Amino acid sequence: MRAADSHKGTFGHAVIVAGSRGKSGAAVLAGYACLRAGAGLTTVATPDEVQPVVATAHAEYMTEPLLATKTGGIAAANSSSGRLTKILEDKAAVAIGPGIGTHVETRMVVQQLVREATVPIILDADGLNCFDGEAAKLAHRKTQYLAITPHPGEMARLLGQKNLDVQSDRLKAATEAAKRWKAHVILKGFHTILAAPDGRVFVNTMGGPSLAKGGSGDVLTGVLAALTAQFGTDDWLRVLALGVYLHGLAADLLALEGEPSGVLAHEVARFIPQARECLLREIQFGG
Repeated sequence: MRAADSHKGTFGHAVIVAGSRGKSGAAVLAGYACLRAGAGLTTVATPDEVQPVVATAHAEYMTEPLLATKTGGIAAANSSSGRLTKILEDKAAVAIGPGIGTHVETRMVVQQLVREATVPIILDADGLNCFDGEAAKLAHRKTQYLAITPHPGEMARLLGQKNLDVQSDRLKAATEAAKRWKAHVILKGFHTILAAPDGRVFVNTMGGPSLAKGGSGDVLTGVLAALTAQFGTDDWLRVLALGVYLHGLAADLLALEGEPSGVLAHEVARFIPQARECLLREIQFGG
């Protein structure tokens, strides 16, 4: 429960680096989920050509326009000018990847940001794709707090394997990657696996076919950024586990209202507070 005298500064400021031409929705979903999951402040950093679209989607988050490539992605000039470094000053967490594309300049920006950032990082979607063929670079960074959230296809590309190889032993894929890259690995899918670099593992049983919809991963990214901003990294494995659990529980609660195929990602984000309330009630009253 939140203290009566708490304020927005109490619950951290999260940054979401997301979006590109044609994929502004990914930035909107991640930012909205960050708001619904309780971050005190949320800023979405997105290419300038889509910034007006992202900014008008939700009045509650802030936006920062980034210089764009000719194809509408994040340009290299954002790194060379120190723009992103400035945006991350005094922030509690950064999430990178939803809808950013894999333009050569964007790839360079993402790799530099992961290498140089000192705040906890959640790396998802195209943020992960920017390391295809160069996954070893994930281990070389300033912050010790990196969480990656691949689906099986993304994990296979990072490991240089086939999707079938990952799916045949999901636990092995997640735990070995966590140790290799010194990162927390959230391998999404049926019974999402959360593996820590020290060998600890959680398996999430919440969520299901309601999450089989574009945008669900963007929502999870926003939730993880928000919870990291609020609770920090003293027990980050449990913070990340909470985010995965709430994301799945929100989808399960929505599925009670109708057939799972109709559940939309923004609805999952909207139900995060209800999921959190259910968990608090269970803790307080034992179910």
